[in-house]
Amino acid sequence: MATTKTDPKLSVPGHSGRKSRTYEGLTREQLIEAYRIMYTSRRIDDREILLKRQQKIFFQMSGAGHEAIGVAAGMALKPGYDWFYPYYRDRALCLALGAKPVEMFLQAVGAADDPSSGGRQMPSHWGYKRLNIVTQSSPTGSQILQAVGCAEAGHYFSKHPKAAEVPHLSENVKSGTLDYRQFKNVTFQGDEIAYVSLGDGTTSEGEFWEAMNASALNKLPVIFCVQDNGYAISVPVEVQTAGGSISRLVSGFPNFHFEEVDGTDPVASCAAFQRAVEYCRQGHGPAFVHAHVIRPYSHSLSDDERLYRPDSERERDAARDPVSRTQMFLLREGILDEKGINELEKRVEEELQVAVDQALAALPPAPESVMQYLYSPDLDPTSGTFDTQATVGPDSADGKKPVAKTMADLINVTLRDEMKRDERIVIFGEDVADCSREEYLKRKLVKGKGGVFKLTFGLQGEFGNDRVFNSPLAEAAIVGRATGMATRGLKPVVEIQFFDYIWPAVMQIRDELSVIRWRSNNMFSCPVVIRVAIGGYLTGGAIYHSQCGESIFTHMPGLRVVFPSNALDAAGLLRTAIRCDDPVLFLEHKRLYRETYGRAPYPGPDYMIPFGKAKIVHPGTDLTVITYGAVVPRALQAAQKLEREHGVKVELIDLRCLNPFDWETIAASVAKTNRALVAYEDTLSWGYGAEIAARIADQLFDQLDAPVRRVAAADTFVAYQPILEDAILPQANDLFRAMKELAEY
Repeated sequence: MATTKTDPKLSVPGHSGRKSRTYEGLTREQLIEAYRIMYTSRRIDDREILLKRQQKIFFQMSGAGHEAIGVAAGMALKPGYDWFYPYYRDRALCLALGAKPVEMFLQAVGAADDPSSGGRQMPSHWGYKRLNIVTQSSPTGSQILQAVGCAEAGHYFSKHPKAAEVPHLSENVKSGTLDYRQFKNVTFQGDEIAYVSLGDGTTSEGEFWEAMNASALNKLPVIFCVQDNGYAISVPVEVQTAGGSISRLVSGFPNFHFEEVDGTDPVASCAAFQRAVEYCRQGHGPAFVHAHVIRPYSHSLSDDERLYRPDSERERDAARDPVSRTQMFLLREGILDEKGINELEKRVEEELQVAVDQALAALPPAPESVMQYLYSPDLDPTSGTFDTQATVGPDSADGKKPVAKTMADLINVTLRDEMKRDERIVIFGEDVADCSREEYLKRKLVKGKGGVFKLTFGLQGEFGNDRVFNSPLAEAAIVGRATGMATRGLKPVVEIQFFDYIWPAVMQIRDELSVIRWRSNNMFSCPVVIRVAIGGYLTGGAIYHSQCGESIFTHMPGLRVVFPSNALDAAGLLRTAIRCDDPVLFLEHKRLYRETYGRAPYPGPDYMIPFGKAKIVHPGTDLTVITYGAVVPRALQAAQKLEREHGVKVELIDLRCLNPFDWETIAASVAKTNRALVAYEDTLSWGYGAEIAARIADQLFDQLDAPVRRVAAADTFVAYQPILEDAILPQANDLFRAMKELAEY
């Protein structure tokens, strides 16, 4: 661990007479260029503020006061080589890396040609693929964990270079070569660094600490740059940070290099960043740069800092303004004279005027484009590409009858076969490894765990610790790191141990994972698979091991949601999830893992089922029942009883996939039976089935001979005592009564 703290005063080393002189390693030319970028950054802010007041743009967020530290980072790191997860104050960084002023103005006006988002994201939310500046969102600090995952991916590809190769296309789809890798080129250097920046207020977020911990544990080449301007909107640092210094709070993290620097001083900032970069490039671990900067403008144009900052405080900040201080430094050191300063600034003003005129003349995006890039435009998981036949069945080549396996068994085998096929797949989560202390496995002191339900048992032993590993108990970190990995080209298949504990990860799923492709206008993507154990019927699972809540996730555009009810479907849909080019939430019902219902022989290493294709479990003519998950076997039991006792033939549809779902099969069935019942395990009100029922009533009303009915859980929590659980969750008898009443209507 190394720590450096620089003098907060501007570095003015020695006498200015020698032209060859350098300043902490910076040449005179580099200092002039640093000032040009800083001045450009400030003047872009000023131009945007004017455009906002003229109502020619719609939002403004400035990087004023942060210019020196941004330029320092940009000069120390390599665009298109290192990876960058900036925040909204990082205008100067982006300019130093090679972003153009016109690109920033195009984002401000929301132009179709905005390279960051095509008019989809607000200004100062950077994203430039050519520079490895990854698309940025607004939630505070949600980018930090992705930077950690990005660094992990670089390490992985360095150790597994063949994984970066794109397999050749084959005419034979069953060969398994057609998958997300065709559309996910990988570049890696071996010593690249992931830069991530944040304000001091962001250090209050739990994800910041999760990222620091993961970086320290794995000695990852991540530079955390905290740009501390003393305020989080109106909340001062002493209210945000215990003791008023984030450097003191993080100083105990191992494997880190620490720097605390006057971030308004470009010379000191460059020196601090060079030391941090050297530490990371040499593989020693992460670095933490705490830069003290100022905020001479309000948080944004939606904020008025005069309401909470007195003039005296703002005047003190103005005396440390990095742009004016750097200008005076250049003059004092004889690096530029007044004429040189004026000429430089005049050229910048002329360039910005051309850029503004170009942006104001740019065309806005077409309204009909709003649905583009929610999902991969290259690989459609609902298509015939993912419709393959089982290669192992009753008529197997050796003449032996295949053994029927449980859903848990087939998920395990599918994961194993996919890992053999695709070296980019990594599996991690809580308890998913067999044993983190690998020597216990090698000495056969333990058998190994492989997940609380043993679905990943044996995978660590076969594929190694760098492909199957345990993570800290931090759900947001699991999904956030996976998102960063997938952005770089890996295929993380991560596990959230129980659906009941997925909620810390929802920020990462909703605001990052599901929206990265859309908000970047298809410049970035992150096809992660999240496996989650879900559901009740456990006789003792109680409140916190029995939840459903799938409708919350089907409400997220950009996220595929899959919910198989049997072993064969689980194998086929999981393989589609792994090979497709979209993020997938793969819900596995705990009660079904080892149920007798739905067992099947393993269908072979290329068996896939397209998303959005329902299965008719039981054909019928009198009543349509639409369901999924653990309600399927209960509905089948009720349907068979109804047919035996009353001659009513129920058409039972297993949706299998919730987003997208198979409306065509539902519509055709309801047109035939003229009656519909939707059954689901989640609570009755505002559950997933309510949307299906509403669509049937809306679009098929003329074909209905009875109201659309629903059967679901009571609007309460799942209790521990089995008698209460049975009363809360929909049972076969509840389904039977509802089917019978609807058939008799």
